[in-house]
Amino acid sequence: MLKRKGFILLALLLIVSLVAVACGQGEESAPNEEQNQGETPSEGTEENTNETETQVLKVGATAVPHAEILEEVVAPLLEEQGISLEVTVFQDYILPNKNLFEGDLDANFFQHIPYLTSQNEEHNYGLVEVAGVHIEPMGGYSDRYDSIEDLPDGALILHPDAVSEEGRVLALLESKGLITLAEGVGFYGTVRDIVDNPHNFEFRGVEAATLAQAYVDGDLAIINTNYALQAGLSPAEDSLILEEPDNNPYVNVLAALEANQNDEGIQKLAEALNSPEVRDYILEKYEGNVIPAF
Repeated sequence: MLKRKGFILLALLLIVSLVAVACGQGEESAPNEEQNQGETPSEGTEENTNETETQVLKVGATAVPHAEILEEVVAPLLEEQGISLEVTVFQDYILPNKNLFEGDLDANFFQHIPYLTSQNEEHNYGLVEVAGVHIEPMGGYSDRYDSIEDLPDGALILHPDAVSEEGRVLALLESKGLITLAEGVGFYGTVRDIVDNPHNFEFRGVEAATLAQAYVDGDLAIINTNYALQAGLSPAEDSLILEEPDNNPYVNVLAALEANQNDEGIQKLAEALNSPEVRDYILEKYEGNVIPAF
């Protein structure tokens, strides 16, 4: 009997010890749970989730004035909106549209509306005007003569060889009384539309990007203003003849693929290009050689 009581007592003591150990472990785990609850690993995750990723816009442009406007004025405006602008500078008029069509660019800024139209017709690019920005009045320059009246009969006139530019050149010459075009051709004439050439001028198309260097080879060279400025020529001061900006259809535009024209980043880029900051920059820097069109 005594042994049985001793056995029962021993068993009771063992049970009490096990309960005490279990309670001790429960008390020790409580601080760990509180510590785990106090930790905030999720805060770091939430912070990363809330961080806004910078959108990158790739834009093609010719150097002057387009890339200057983009880099000096537009890029800082877009940076404030979380958009990083990457500008690729081109020296020709062919690659910016080709690269945009192929997806290497998000937009481009270098061309006027008639050129954009002709490129779409020729290559089926499907590019659209997103915003009109400025006009670059085209001028005629000479290394041989100081006045348009000094041009001799039979003078050689060099001009850009693009189809969209030929009519522009002829319209400029007609506006100065140097030739007469067939009625109604406007800015879309060709040399075949000349009905009166009293001075027997000769015409030669030259790749636009080389005209500013090659104009010494002709008596008069009609040069796109972006290339003239890049070569240190001032249309307002150095040209013998210059387009009037009024009713000028050659507005330089921001262009994008039709499918992407309403992209938020593209629209913000368009807004920045039509901002007061860009207008003031154009007026101050280019002194009438480039004219805002908005």
